[in-house]
Amino acid sequence: MALSAAVVLLGAPVASFAGSAYFIMDAKSGAVLASSNADDLNHPASLTKMMTLYMTFEAIHRGKLGWNSKIAVSRNAATKPPTKLGLKAGGTVTVREAVDGMIIKSANDAAAAMAEALGGNESNFARMMTQKAREIGMRRTVFMNASGLPNMQQVTTARDMSTLAVALINNYPMEYRLFSQTDFSYRGSRIRGHNNLMYRYEGMDGIKTGYTNASGFNLVSAVRQGNRRVIGVVMGGATARGRDALMASLLDRNMPKATSSSSSRLIASVGSAKTKQVELASAADNVAVDVDTQTTATTRKRIETAPVSAPLAYAAVPNVTVPMDRPVAMDEILNAGKPATGRWQVQIAATPTAQAAKDLLSAAQSKAGNALANASPYTEAVGTGSNTVYRARFVGFGSRDDANSACAALKRNDFDCMLLPSKG
Repeated sequence: MALSAAVVLLGAPVASFAGSAYFIMDAKSGAVLASSNADDLNHPASLTKMMTLYMTFEAIHRGKLGWNSKIAVSRNAATKPPTKLGLKAGGTVTVREAVDGMIIKSANDAAAAMAEALGGNESNFARMMTQKAREIGMRRTVFMNASGLPNMQQVTTARDMSTLAVALINNYPMEYRLFSQTDFSYRGSRIRGHNNLMYRYEGMDGIKTGYTNASGFNLVSAVRQGNRRVIGVVMGGATARGRDALMASLLDRNMPKATSSSSSRLIASVGSAKTKQVELASAADNVAVDVDTQTTATTRKRIETAPVSAPLAYAAVPNVTVPMDRPVAMDEILNAGKPATGRWQVQIAATPTAQAAKDLLSAAQSKAGNALANASPYTEAVGTGSNTVYRARFVGFGSRDDANSACAALKRNDFDCMLLPSKG
């Protein structure tokens, strides 16, 4: 029973306090189940270590590191403030010790040592982290260090953190299991973690907590119940207990809404060292266009940053040879064999099944209303066999302005979207 209760960094954020936000996503279909301020900038705190760990796993898979490799500990790493393992300058730490330390202890010294091992220095590694964030579809995140220690320019969003969580689960499933550990042995001591909700919430198997004065209490959670898989993000909690209670309540309300699918693959995985990358918006057959939408003003205190260049998101499709010139229309969604005429299209997702695409398009139509009145739902299959994904699109927009208005309406109703010029 579930518990009830090369990137250029520009500008300097000036606000001192982040606001509250949450984002609950069906990881099988990509549907947003609940959200509040999901695209507002907040400070990640130790959620940052999720990306440090992602890049560590990537380095292991590429043969740059082994689990027993020894990493040198610099004075910079050793002098990081708590929480920490207590690494000594001039000493070493194994990759496995550092990984366990980051996951369970949220060790800042281990994160800094790993950053120096992979990036030469922490600043360079932070730039690598931000670039990786763009590659996997995190559009607004900027990393400035490997640990999440306070830096006003280090920002993310609840939506971006859900993207990172899914990328970890999809791209490094064996390593992801380490996030379910409740404690670990470190040089004669038993160290217990503090992801307390994970220890008592049914089906929760990760992934990370975070806290600084500026960020408030943050949490990213992944829950599997039966064939349902949900990712939850809560940011800016006033207390750890309040944050956990909100997450539990959101999961309790939204878990039953999630798709029940036997597929182990999650829809939102975006980019991997082990996968062939296919552009979510176009699979190289269209040119994506930025959407001119404005962020809704709020009365909360906001974090301000200059924009960061953001390449397109990617959907991970293992070892797929993508057919570029033969889109397949799904009869149950659109009877015509090709997209309706019109100069512009809007894509909202790429799903593992045609039915999931149909469900998302239907839900989007019911939410966006008149903005989609003159558009038609359409899917095209990309890939073959079990590796096929289905793009969910609305087609037939006569102008970019019409498509942009539809996209803005979709975003207001918690759907992602991307503008594309029609082919031909």
